[in-house]
Amino acid sequence: MPTPEPPQKAESDAATVPDANGPGDAARDVDPWEQMPEDALNRAGVGADDDAEGPAEEAEDSAEVATDDENAPAEPSRSDFLPSPVFVLILGLTGFAGWLSWRAVELDWAAEDSTVTPLIPPLLILLGWIVSVAVHEFAHALAAHLAGDRSQRGGGYLRLNPFAYGQAGGNLVLPVAYLGMSGFGLNGPPTYVDWETIPGRGRRVMVALAGPLASLLLSAALALTVSLLVPAGQDSVNWAISSMAFLALANLTSALINLLPIPGLDGYHVAAAFGGPRWTAFATAYGLFGSIAVFALLWMPVVRDLFEDLMYALFELLLPNPTIPGMMFHGKLLLQFWA
Repeated sequence: MPTPEPPQKAESDAATVPDANGPGDAARDVDPWEQMPEDALNRAGVGADDDAEGPAEEAEDSAEVATDDENAPAEPSRSDFLPSPVFVLILGLTGFAGWLSWRAVELDWAAEDSTVTPLIPPLLILLGWIVSVAVHEFAHALAAHLAGDRSQRGGGYLRLNPFAYGQAGGNLVLPVAYLGMSGFGLNGPPTYVDWETIPGRGRRVMVALAGPLASLLLSAALALTVSLLVPAGQDSVNWAISSMAFLALANLTSALINLLPIPGLDGYHVAAAFGGPRWTAFATAYGLFGSIAVFALLWMPVVRDLFEDLMYALFELLLPNPTIPGMMFHGKLLLQFWA
């Protein structure tokens, strides 16, 4: 006789609920998640999954977003290319010093029959040369930006602020020292340009020649101004005119010297555009020494005198007034008043 099987027990996780028709109906299994209110999963700590995060996770996400916003690059702005207030101030001081030099006010301040060593004209030449250096470096930086190097956007080079240069020693201090000690213009190496981001030889050549071209245009503008102020056949010892004539000479010498294919000068980067990245890396590492070596060579009396005579002869050939080179020499004497 077969043995009857014992009745199976209900599973422990099943819930027995009375039927809605009456208390005596049979029990049935019900999933407890189906009876949970729909908004229960929106409460903190209940039913949390990948799509529902608690306050701690939300705070971390907010912090990450804020950090990403701080590290994100700033949006391009027109102010990144506007002249800085410092440059505007330098221009204003240059104009004021030019007016004082034009009026020769130091002669009026001194007593009668007293020897006067003018100090405002050297200040005018110094400020004018700082403006010239800023324009020279701005031309390099702007050409580099247009060619693909965005590293200088909003910096001192593109905003004509020489006191905010990343390499002020080579791009501001040395050019001022060169001019004061030797009497000719020479700019420092453009090592701030990221040449690796500039594709193509033509663009690199354009960036290298932009600085000398800007100096050449400044020299032409100053020489033309002097030619208009002092007609052919006349001479002048006006301090402001002599200072402008000397600045024309300084900018011309800067343009011509920088065309030499020597490390530290712009002409070398023209050759480096065809020589490969090793040439550029060499100029970046040793360009400053090359610039100092060129200055030391031109500072030698024999070389300096020959070079200056060549520059004066060039101006005599190009300008309608043969007395302008004499004004340039007078401006050099005004600058080097201690000599």
